[in-house]
Amino acid sequence: MDCLTGGTSYLILHGSSPRLTASRFSPKFQIPRLKAPPISQKRLLLCRASGSQKGDSGNEFPFKVGNAFVEEAIGAEYGEGFETFRMDGPLKLDVDYLNERLQECFLQRIRHAMKPDEAFGLIFSWDNVVADTRSLKLDAWRRLASEEGREIPTAGHVHRTIVNTAADHVLQKVLCWEKEVSRLEKLKSRLSQLYYQNLLKLDTPIKGLREWLDALYTAGTPCAVVSCLDRKIMLEAMDRMGISKYFQAVVTEEDGMESTAHRFLSAALKLDRKPSKCVVFEDDPRGITAAHNCTMMAVALIGAHPAYELEQADLAVASYNELSVINLKRLFAHKGSNFMDLQKQIITKLPSRRKLRTDTIF
Repeated sequence: MDCLTGGTSYLILHGSSPRLTASRFSPKFQIPRLKAPPISQKRLLLCRASGSQKGDSGNEFPFKVGNAFVEEAIGAEYGEGFETFRMDGPLKLDVDYLNERLQECFLQRIRHAMKPDEAFGLIFSWDNVVADTRSLKLDAWRRLASEEGREIPTAGHVHRTIVNTAADHVLQKVLCWEKEVSRLEKLKSRLSQLYYQNLLKLDTPIKGLREWLDALYTAGTPCAVVSCLDRKIMLEAMDRMGISKYFQAVVTEEDGMESTAHRFLSAALKLDRKPSKCVVFEDDPRGITAAHNCTMMAVALIGAHPAYELEQADLAVASYNELSVINLKRLFAHKGSNFMDLQKQIITKLPSRRKLRTDTIF
């Protein structure tokens, strides 16, 4: 029986003892050590083991980038949430349900009275809030244009459009490159691969973010980060940036959320905080709308969008250096910590009016 391993043939003798004593070999006989294959061969073996035959072409990646170039729905326009499955059947988790069920217990109320900074939950969007993905996406578009022999217009409004809009709309309406469906899919796939290559080089967070997270970590305020990326990609990027320890919860593509609001609700659930006690850090007006739909406060980071497009935010800052922990308390100060909770209007019946009669004396 011949066994082929690595192109070498070995003969296995049946009936021989499986134990080989040292007397059968020369004293100078040495068993050679097997060397580990280089990294390039490891990636090749990984791709072939997963069923891909193009792993050595340099165009296929073992991970997917997710919906990085797809415009997500805002969600929760009427307070609707998402469904989760339990042993007794599906359970709908909407905004009202989470605000009602995630109430503080007696011990938590005592702890939050002593340490009020821990009563809130902070949710950070990944794009342009934690990482500068705007420059990474723009560079991916430029590299794709170079490969296709085309050029990206230099106008600023065009750059904002191609970064903040879905890839289908950019290819068909903005750049007018292609309209054929099969060709569009190839271009979008290649665009995602170029963006993935840029993510592998990402090792620096947004300026001032690490200092802000360190202040929140000292105050004991729990934080979460949400993204449509693959979990492994984002966790590796956070490790390279050195900010993994600051986030107690992560919401990624694997969580199966269908809209931006659903990601925020999932983050609040993982932080064990009511949505009405969470603050979302966003740079997109659509994300700010999603936060308000979830009864959350929204802090806008000016940069990817100008300040006049972020007027609906509860607070807008140019950088994290303008923030302090006391700013979070002031967001809830004017009506108390529960001011965003839904309140029932009590209508009391007014006493009936007495009719005044004037008697005329003649």
